[in-house]
Amino acid sequence: MSINPGISPEVEATREPDHEIHPQFLSRWSPRSFAEQAVPEATLLSLFEAARWAPSGSNLQPWRFIVARTAEERAHFHTFIMPGNREWCEKAPVLALLISHKLGHNDTPNRAHAFDAGAAWGYLALEAANQGLITHAMGGFERQQARAALQVPDDYELHAVIAIGYRGPKEDLAEKFQARELPSGRRAVQESLFTGRFGQPYQAGSE
Repeated sequence: MSINPGISPEVEATREPDHEIHPQFLSRWSPRSFAEQAVPEATLLSLFEAARWAPSGSNLQPWRFIVARTAEERAHFHTFIMPGNREWCEKAPVLALLISHKLGHNDTPNRAHAFDAGAAWGYLALEAANQGLITHAMGGFERQQARAALQVPDDYELHAVIAIGYRGPKEDLAEKFQARELPSGRRAVQESLFTGRFGQPYQAGSE
């Protein structure tokens, strides 16, 4: 299947959909090389505007983002990001910690809070790509240290630190990261689908 025009050569070389989709889903990936270039305020806020419109159970919108833009704020984040991620994320002009409120109406547990926060992250990442930005979400950070450093209440769960900015040259990365600076592939869609029950291979219906 041919990929739609406008897909970059590196994406075209590594990603081919099993079924026709909008090219934005192929074009979004997670580089590590960030340019030392500031993100305009209006552009940055458009990402969180996109996240705002993600779906959520009972419209609780449990996600929150703690954003670090100044050098001082980013340095504060660096204290709890694991060394392997700090090596490449320190050039990112914006870092954001994604958290979600674990409680719903009447302080009852909201079992969908993490699911909904993931949807918000997906919307943010797609809008970033639409705006010519790159994003890279990191699970490699010390959660308890981050909770203390940023004064996150106990009824919020910490999910990921997201690096946001413009893409830099691959050659600016440490050599060990350069080979990984390309879009990743995905397993075939059929491998993620079952029919009727777990383990039953998906059977396409007749049209």
